[in-house]
Amino acid sequence: MDNLHPLESNVLLALSRQPDSPPTLDQLAESTGLEPSQLSMAVEWLLAKSLIAIHAETVAHLASLTPIGELYFEKYSPIERVLSAAREAGQTGKRLTIQDIQAKEGLEPSDVSKAVGSLKKEGAVLIVQGGCIESTGRNSPTAEAMRPLLQELRSGQRELQTFAAPLRNVLQQHAVKRGNAREPFRIDERVTRSFLLTADGQAVAQQLSRDGVAEEVSQLTPELLKEGAWRNKRFRKYTISLRAPRIAAGKRHPYREFLDLVKLKLVSMGFQEMRGTLVETEFWNMDALFMPQFHPARDIHDVYFVREPTHAPTIAEPYLTRVTQVHEKGTGAGSTGWGYTFNAERAKRLVLRSQGTAVSARTLAGGASVPGKYFSIARCFRYDQVDATHATDFFQVEGIVLGADINFRTLLGLLNLFAREVAQAKEVKFLPAYFPFTEPSVEMHVRHPKLGWMELGGAGLFRPEVTTPLGVSVPVIAWGLGLDRMAMVALGIHDIRDLFSADLDFIRTMRGSF
Repeated sequence: MDNLHPLESNVLLALSRQPDSPPTLDQLAESTGLEPSQLSMAVEWLLAKSLIAIHAETVAHLASLTPIGELYFEKYSPIERVLSAAREAGQTGKRLTIQDIQAKEGLEPSDVSKAVGSLKKEGAVLIVQGGCIESTGRNSPTAEAMRPLLQELRSGQRELQTFAAPLRNVLQQHAVKRGNAREPFRIDERVTRSFLLTADGQAVAQQLSRDGVAEEVSQLTPELLKEGAWRNKRFRKYTISLRAPRIAAGKRHPYREFLDLVKLKLVSMGFQEMRGTLVETEFWNMDALFMPQFHPARDIHDVYFVREPTHAPTIAEPYLTRVTQVHEKGTGAGSTGWGYTFNAERAKRLVLRSQGTAVSARTLAGGASVPGKYFSIARCFRYDQVDATHATDFFQVEGIVLGADINFRTLLGLLNLFAREVAQAKEVKFLPAYFPFTEPSVEMHVRHPKLGWMELGGAGLFRPEVTTPLGVSVPVIAWGLGLDRMAMVALGIHDIRDLFSADLDFIRTMRGSF
């Protein structure tokens, strides 16, 4: 009783008035008149003291429109507009390319690529010779479901389970996810809990009802002493045995210490350091890595564009010409290329570097030693939903090894070494993956003690379409691993945002001194 906060007393009395119908937080807010933050705090305190307990808990998934969805409602979604354009072209007998759709509909390249990919998968369109799009005459379940979903959610939130299964599937497929915020729908989880008094809580509530809630005073003022009113006041408890503030000596930030250790280990293994700029052209960030300018694979690199200047003046030769020929016809690489017209002007567009592999591409073009081993600790930027394992800017440890005897087994051995030596991971596993610039490709996962399995990054052997235009004729293995996630395992933290916390006490107690 002496340790109860007035907020706690208020909640206990409210619960005692509703013994037969355990109230939810919303109902408690009405009966107590407390602010949401005050009520949440009081409930958590009472749960910790075992004076109340959770009676029931229900989870509802609510669907709603995002700002992108509002735009799609007004102007129709890309998949509807692309399908309509394909059918119109089929009726008139005109050839329709992706560039034609972009020009006519005013859509972003990534939106068109994604829509075409979905329609092709559903059999509603075909990609024919020359990269042209043709309608097959079949319906698209996604395009048909998009309009009623947009209209239904325009009026407000609705529970996901109230939609029919086909509509629910489209909702889930086109809801905002990590790394892809340009979606029309959002699915939020709403947890509703009801609470009741425990046996101890009932006893305390009964005593509160008899004795009433005394006003609590946190400071003894001259007025209270002068008038003697302090005798009838209840003073907030405090403990004189608490430790005095700790004086902490200065030290390096644990994450900086970790980055220095990574660099030291790689240099001691014979790797040379590569360096690159934060602002990069699309050519070196994507085109030189055989990522086609129309392909949905670019969606995983949702980059930040530079506002001014928007483009670099030139791209170095002969690399622009060679990369152009590889994209269009596969010239010199033993392939057919991507079969589209390469846009040299787009290749000059400036972006914030989205992957450390751009540094590797420039190093290979600059005349890397054969055999040779190179690494880079590169700051990268991608538009992403920030959560416990994702951030919009992050460090990658990028590396390449080139030589006549290099193979896939060499790559797996190096990755396993990095996971155990750098991330200090106990369990490591490899999964097959796809990247436009490597074949074969692999993803490395490690087990975090709290978060479970998480991906550290991708790796593989560079395709000839990457190495040949850059003047390299020997096998090259490459990897790009997330140093921030490695640091989470090594430092024993459970949220990537804690690497950049402003809480000095947390930083001082973070695991360090490797």
